[in-house]
Order: sequence, then structure tokens, then C-alpha cells
Amino acid sequence: MDLPRIAITYCTQCRWLLRAAWYQQELLTTFHRELGEVALRPATGGVFQVEVDGALVWDRAERGGFPDLPELKRLVRDLVAPDKPLGHSEG
Repeated sequence: MDLPRIAITYCTQCRWLLRAAWYQQELLTTFHRELGEVALRPATGGVFQVEVDGALVWDRAERGGFPDLPELKRLVRDLVAPDKPLGHSEG
């Protein structure tokens, strides 16, 4: 069974690599058994998107900003490990 794959597409012109890498690190730490990969995809034009197995779960253009980390973890959890408790970050 293939584990889910997350892709974080970020704008290089906006210098959002560090933000994308931070989300990547946090997701890999939280879901170390549930994920097969968290990939960083450089792009341009102000894009910042998070996809789980090709399904868009966050789009900066649509939502007007970046996700709070607990919210992003909940969005990912709901798709890859619905029964997993997130502890203090779930509030």
C-alpha cells in the first residue's frame, strides 16, 4: 500500500521556501508513520498550495493567506489518519 503524498507548492519570487519547509518539517514530524512523502515544489506568481494525493487542501489565492499550523494539520489528518489525535494543536 502506498502512503499518501503531500505536495507544497510555493512561490520562489515571494521567498516562501522557509515557510514551506517549516510546514514540511511539521507535517513529517506529526505524520511520520502516515505519510510517504512531503515534497516542495517551487513555482512563481504568488502561489502557495498544499495538496494531499493531488487533492487541493489549501490555496492561498482562495483563502487569502497561509494556514495556521493546527488548521493545516487538521486538514491533512482528516485525509490521511482520521482517527489520529493531534493533542494540544487540535484546540
